[in-house]
Amino acid sequence: MTPTVLTKPYLIKFVRANNRQLHKCTIAKGGYRKSNKAEKYVFGFRLFDMVEYQGQECFIFGRRSSGSFDIRMLDGTKVSASISYKKLKLIKKSTTILTDIFDDKRD
Repeated sequence: MTPTVLTKPYLIKFVRANNRQLHKCTIAKGGYRKSNKAEKYVFGFRLFDMVEYQGQECFIFGRRSSGSFDIRMLDGTKVSASISYKKLKLIKKSTTILTDIFDDKRD
């Protein structure tokens, strides 16, 4: 078996799987604790999903219940701070290890 040679460098990033703080710090009257976690799926998207926006592969780094998302490249460059879910196309579901082809020609 021959080893395969990679021709392009890959960028690999480890991301969290869960929020650890389950409830808000202040307790409401009557001892009711509000949940601190946002919904897992917002319009079918979740954190760190790979999506396509204007022919570019990006990752979801922030989600809002209104349906707008903060999308960035894996190296952290911001593509859009608030983009509608209608303009995004899901490419790949998220995992704890994100991989992307490293391209230093991006601006």
